[in-house]
Amino acid sequence: MHGALALRYVECQVYDATVNDRYGADVLSGDWRAPKGGHAREIEAETGLVVEDVETGWCGAVVRVEKAGGMQVVHLQDRLGRSKGFPLGPGFLLEGAPVTLTLPTAAVRAAAEAARAVRSRTASGSRSVQGARTRVASGSRIFVEGKHDAELVEKIWGDDLRIEGVVVEMLNGVDDLAAVICDFQPSPRRRLGVLVDHLVPGTKETRLVDEARAIRRYAPHVTILGHPYVDVWQSVRPERLGLESWPVIPRGQSWKHGIVAALGWPHETQTDVAQAWKRILATVRTYADLEPTLLASVEELIDFVTTRES
Repeated sequence: MHGALALRYVECQVYDATVNDRYGADVLSGDWRAPKGGHAREIEAETGLVVEDVETGWCGAVVRVEKAGGMQVVHLQDRLGRSKGFPLGPGFLLEGAPVTLTLPTAAVRAAAEAARAVRSRTASGSRSVQGARTRVASGSRIFVEGKHDAELVEKIWGDDLRIEGVVVEMLNGVDDLAAVICDFQPSPRRRLGVLVDHLVPGTKETRLVDEARAIRRYAPHVTILGHPYVDVWQSVRPERLGLESWPVIPRGQSWKHGIVAALGWPHETQTDVAQAWKRILATVRTYADLEPTLLASVEELIDFVTTRES
């Protein structure tokens, strides 16, 4: 048989086999769950990995892998917080490419645990209570001098205060602190904590606080604490702004405007000052970015107003 004829014969045999095979190849052979588009690469099912199940189209982040019904199951949580389990292995897409999910190694599990530990802490360092609802506001309050103080307290201790149902209010200065206390009428179930700026010996703030503390009727239910800084801005560690220390502003000059000018930022208007504070506040991530003196005072105030008197 000539070569060309033999080649045609082989081709016909292949064609006939394909046509005459009524059932085709074994559809269950091989990786039947693998998506089209090439060989799936293996990847560990680490927490937070976002994948899509090919069969159902379910897309979500890996929240855990567990053994169930004699097999390893990976649970995916979608953007609405709903979870669904799938057999660990082939049949997933990662950024459109096929992957086979495998058990996380010890290193990946350790990294996931570390990430969970970070997420389980609030900015103040306390343990986060997942799913907890904000408590109805209690009668107790924490008063701070101004808006910037309130925003800083909210950023670091806001989660804790909402759990306890404690509201932070602004005083707009402490010139009328004694009158504010009398108007509030503290009691065993209505405690009052006050945070004062620049509370150092010889200042007007110290004199006003002494007068307020002398109100015997309310003294057991009031705690007034402070920090030594001219403004709450200084309670932010200077390293967060790339400084070794906060600039010293001469007496008689607006402290905030002087600070903003020293930082080389626009400082002519009150809007410039407000924008500067936003930039400073944005550098604060957790309690570790604040000076210990402020931390101690705020923590003590929170403890005081959340302790129920017998």
